[in-house]
Amino acid sequence: MSLDGGGAKGIYTLGILKEVEALVNRRLSEEFDLIYGTSTGSIIAALLALGHSTEEITKHYFELIPDVMKHKWKSARTAALKKNAHRILGDQQFDAFLTDIGIVTTHYDQTRPMIFKSSVKQAHGRVSTFKSGFGCTIADAVIASSAAFPFFERAKVVTSNQGEPELIDGGFVANNPTLLAIADAVKAYGIQKENIKVLSLGVGIYKEPQKKLFYRLLFKFNFAQLVPKVLEASTVTVEQLRLILFPDIAAIRINDAFPQEEYKTDLLESDLDKLKKLHTLGRESFAKYERSLKELFGW
Repeated sequence: MSLDGGGAKGIYTLGILKEVEALVNRRLSEEFDLIYGTSTGSIIAALLALGHSTEEITKHYFELIPDVMKHKWKSARTAALKKNAHRILGDQQFDAFLTDIGIVTTHYDQTRPMIFKSSVKQAHGRVSTFKSGFGCTIADAVIASSAAFPFFERAKVVTSNQGEPELIDGGFVANNPTLLAIADAVKAYGIQKENIKVLSLGVGIYKEPQKKLFYRLLFKFNFAQLVPKVLEASTVTVEQLRLILFPDIAAIRINDAFPQEEYKTDLLESDLDKLKKLHTLGRESFAKYERSLKELFGW
């Protein structure tokens, strides 16, 4: 399973997952051998891989998102993200996961992906020095994966084998982490392509709302106004490459567009009523793909 980044819009993903979980009739950590997540997708992925139900995760999200996104300044958003991540995940480390996971971040200094993985089976070389999650807590990893600079501060983590890198949102390298998950399956696990099945979930596509005057002034000369476009370009590029490079790997991608005015939103959405609408849209998207999911996965 691969879960996109997208800030508050991750509640759409949870709408899809609620229906998937009901269909398989068990926790998704028992159904998927590998779960990859970027940014908001990394938070969902971590909780799924720890054995949480979608209902439990959704409850956390309806508390977490408004509490984080209501703030105007990145320092306050970052503090709220850290508070919530540590509240929900505590000091758990990567050995707590019930299934393999990949949490995608961007190494700020080296401008490359840095992926927190749970199992040595996922290593592409350097097996003898592999450390699950680089020795970090799960909370540290998801905070770094969600550090969408400049909306959030960059995250500095202390690892056991990679020094103290400064990290930013994984969306800058792979907002849609599907190719990274496939790379693990094919190259690290050595699974034959015909035996791989992929469920790739986006956060939905919406019109951008009119920014409040505060944000228009704050970001007038700032590259922050380009960040949503960068993340969207990353998402689309990965999906196009997947279709070209791995047409023989069975996959279903769910990431519907909702152009209606009433669904205008962005990654900083904090309105609880809007979040509930996005969650419902995710459940409706599932219905369109239900037959295909049953056929592919045998559910």
